[in-house]
Amino acid sequence: MSKQQILWVTAIMAGLWAQPAPAQQQEPIQPIEPAVITEPAKVELGKKLFFDPRLSKSGAISCNSCHNLSMGGADNLKASIGHNWQQGGINSPTVLNSSLNIAQFWDGRAKDLREQAGGPIANPAEMASSHELAIQVLSSIPGYRAEFKQAFGTDAITIDEVTQALAAFEETLVTPNARFDQWLRGDAKALTVQELAGYNLFKSSGCVACHNGPAAGGNSFQKMGLVTPYQTANPAEGRAAVTGQDADRFMFKVPTLRNVALTYPYFHDGEAATLAEAVDVMGRLQLGRTFLPEENGQIVAFLKTLTGEQPVIKLPALPPSSDATPRPQPFNP
Repeated sequence: MSKQQILWVTAIMAGLWAQPAPAQQQEPIQPIEPAVITEPAKVELGKKLFFDPRLSKSGAISCNSCHNLSMGGADNLKASIGHNWQQGGINSPTVLNSSLNIAQFWDGRAKDLREQAGGPIANPAEMASSHELAIQVLSSIPGYRAEFKQAFGTDAITIDEVTQALAAFEETLVTPNARFDQWLRGDAKALTVQELAGYNLFKSSGCVACHNGPAAGGNSFQKMGLVTPYQTANPAEGRAAVTGQDADRFMFKVPTLRNVALTYPYFHDGEAATLAEAVDVMGRLQLGRTFLPEENGQIVAFLKTLTGEQPVIKLPALPPSSDATPRPQPFNP
């Protein structure tokens, strides 16, 4: 009997094959819903700002540089490269489905997308501009003045309007209709035997204690190294940097597992290069369990079913600069 035949027989005996999804409310992970756009002018403006490098001091870095929408909303680097080729201190989380997060950034220092959007612009290690300079640049561009007037009904551009527009666009960056969502909605054949076994193992092992809800994460803070201490050279302190409480050291926002197959490397320090490595580390450090190679492969197979429909974004035509637009400061050689 071949290996595939053995899998089929095992699945039939276990009652897994052609097993319909239980009622959605009984599952710890819920389907992602498509975005509903209620303010298209703000969304379109936010899309242009997201791709516009003129918000940075050098004129070379945009939001998309670190949250690339063709790469799962991340950049596949351990830490992003910012102004003057500085390497950041932490892995860039995906922007996809970020509207479902309890807070923004690994340490949760921004309460929502609007508050988050203003941070990188003024961070000297990222875009290295300032809110004042960014507004000066945008206000000097006739096309932007017209678009802000259309979206907000005012002549003066403010940083609050910039972050509102960016947040409005980012709220549309959801990834519905993953194969796992199809299974949740009743398509019994949407998952393979291996993938369904991986999901059942994912639940029975306790992974869903942290990775639950529509985003399969993003809705709580947990200690990295719950059972066994996590060894890393990365200096990030987690929530302690926000709260000042020693009890919050190494408490990080639980990342979403949506599209996780696309957003390598993993963890706040980017130390896990592959899903298999991430599953192994999480099992040992968070659950006190060492997964067998076959179990690891099943969980990885399940995680790959969480890749949803990626946003189809046509690159916007950015408004041209005027003679009055401040010149960017190039990177130092």
